[in-house]
Amino acid sequence: METVRTFRDIEVKLVGAIEKPYEVAVASARTCYSGKGIVYPNDVSSNEKLVSLRDKIASSTMDAGHLTTRQHAHFVFAISGVSRQFIWSFLHSHPFYNSEQVSQRYVKVKPGNFLTPPLEGRALEIYQQTIADQTKDYENLIQILKSPISEEYYDRFKSRRKYAEKWDGSVDKRCYEVARYVLGVGTTAYLYHTVSALTLLRYAKLCDLFETPDEQKWVVRQMLECVKAVDPLFEKEIPDPLPIEKTVEFELLTQFKNRSKNSREAFIREFDAQLEGKTSKLINYTAGAEELLAKALRTSLGQLKSEMTDERALELLLDPKHNGILADTLNSGTVEKLSQLFHHVHFTFQKKISHTADSQDQRHRAVLASRPVLLCHYHGKPDYITPYGIEHCPEALDLYTQSMDRTFDRVNQLLDLGVKEEYAYYLLPNALSIRMVSTGDLQGYQHKWKMRSCYNAQEEIFRATIDEITQVRELFPRIAQHLKAPCYLRQRAGITPYCPEGDRYCGLPVWKYEIDQYQRKSI
Repeated sequence: METVRTFRDIEVKLVGAIEKPYEVAVASARTCYSGKGIVYPNDVSSNEKLVSLRDKIASSTMDAGHLTTRQHAHFVFAISGVSRQFIWSFLHSHPFYNSEQVSQRYVKVKPGNFLTPPLEGRALEIYQQTIADQTKDYENLIQILKSPISEEYYDRFKSRRKYAEKWDGSVDKRCYEVARYVLGVGTTAYLYHTVSALTLLRYAKLCDLFETPDEQKWVVRQMLECVKAVDPLFEKEIPDPLPIEKTVEFELLTQFKNRSKNSREAFIREFDAQLEGKTSKLINYTAGAEELLAKALRTSLGQLKSEMTDERALELLLDPKHNGILADTLNSGTVEKLSQLFHHVHFTFQKKISHTADSQDQRHRAVLASRPVLLCHYHGKPDYITPYGIEHCPEALDLYTQSMDRTFDRVNQLLDLGVKEEYAYYLLPNALSIRMVSTGDLQGYQHKWKMRSCYNAQEEIFRATIDEITQVRELFPRIAQHLKAPCYLRQRAGITPYCPEGDRYCGLPVWKYEIDQYQRKSI
């Protein structure tokens, strides 16, 4: 049996930080009321009287909720050994961060990279055996999938078949992407994670949440210790954690935790039926969105409707031929004045994708979602997504189905033994179905749809994106006319090469396709 990681194996290191975060916050606060220019951090503590004033300002601004002063300082953490579940349920569950984490799509998962909570006896045996079985299934799927995925890859890139030694690595990565669905969400990862002082203080306040509270408390405590080591004054800012009993989640879950598995399963059936066969279904939107955008543009420019028709306004805003920022890989529209008009239009979708796909989907932080508390959705029966590459390979599908059935059975065994839900759920597969409602404005969705309609995008998110664009097009054809992949936008804007992906080019002239022609297999 491979050695697996425990909470104590998690490493948190501070690799970058602004100097004197506490005094930067006070200096920026004092600058707001300074008639003598900028107040610098060194100016706020040069004598005993100023130190007293410094602490008074820090305390009063915190108590009053004047918090922007805590956003100037940022901390860059290198974190290793945390679970994918923790990253999904906590680190990436809000928009106020930046992360770069190791990819399960492109990096093979090594045996032993799995978090083990404090279990004993039979529970520990079941847990470790499940990890071993999942790892074996993962390795076997990679081997089974290599032939069909390789054939599909070289059918698309015929010229690369002659140089298979160079390109077989690309095939392997596609096998990793599909095979990872059988791994548990307790698989560990390493990442860079950057947050402001304000976000870190919020972590401290809300570190005792649902899903993976023990892991969260461990990591947040280490993050705080790292910061205090470079600025002992930061200790003054750290709030007492909000008791879990004071949260809305606790109140609701106390009330509903004992709902029967049948009730949870009934919710699942109802939700899935409402999707009507879609991955993502449009359930709400801004009425009159096209007219609203046109009016907003005329208002910004001081134009009469007789001077600029709705049609012309939408053409100027939404066609990359006129608005080249839409094709910009730097996404400069987030700070460009007229692009701010897209914030007026919103769309809301009901969707169902796997845990592993949602872990990528949630990185689009301008599109927010109400993600589930797993114990409110878990009903004990296998509930998972099957990727295309496995669906269309009988040998892989047989192994995959057996793996899913075994994993869910083992989770149920742990729960029957009285193991805490948060510990048992580490074994749930990456394939676990996640159901949510997500909302974003047109600017956030334009960026997401541009990136995720690319044929290199993760399979499930690609399919959800095509669902979403298609439904928007039915309601607002002028808005959706140019909602396509980056290569189309670049071609329309006159930017070459059309594909910005270099060696990762998908091999197809997607810039020529209409959105209803966007169809993909496993690669």
